[in-house]
Amino acid sequence: MKMFSTFWPGPTLARRSTAAFTLAEIMTATAVFSLVILGVVYSHLFGLRLFNITATRLGATAGSRAALNRVCDDIRSGKLLYVGNGDSTSFTNIPLNNARLGNALEIFPSTSTNSFVRYFMDPTAQALKRFDSSSGRTQVIAPFITNQVVFYAEDFAGHALTNDQNNRIIRMDLEFYQWEFPVAQVGAYYDSYRLQTRVARRTIE
Repeated sequence: MKMFSTFWPGPTLARRSTAAFTLAEIMTATAVFSLVILGVVYSHLFGLRLFNITATRLGATAGSRAALNRVCDDIRSGKLLYVGNGDSTSFTNIPLNNARLGNALEIFPSTSTNSFVRYFMDPTAQALKRFDSSSGRTQVIAPFITNQVVFYAEDFAGHALTNDQNNRIIRMDLEFYQWEFPVAQVGAYYDSYRLQTRVARRTIE
């Protein structure tokens, strides 16, 4: 900073100093300020990216937990369980002496076959859905599912069953696959998750 002198006319000449910035000092201050702004903007963009990653993973975790809890509750309280292939309108059981695996699971809360709950993988929507025969309502339980075979009937040791024995265990296998950055349209990244669980009924008759 330089000091400039100014003289005022009058009976007595008075000398007064005025302070001012030079061009070099202004340019230096502008450069430093620009660097600070760039740092703030970069930190903000990095925070948004980290938020998108976290939101995606939390969303996948929440979806998998919701699917797990809902299916487990229905299986544990069911009386009859059948693994096969189907959708909201139909269900086909696996023929005898064939491995019990498929995209659908039909659960009967009682020994009556008039009321049932059916879980099935919808390949078009890439989602695990639940159909309730009592209400006729179909709802999405877990989205972003890519595997077609979701349900397996096994024994206590994890071996695939070829019949509908009473003490079978149901294994559910879900593979999630979705955008890592849902808001990105160009150069989007993907991430995958897998949920696997084995559930048995509370009571075996």
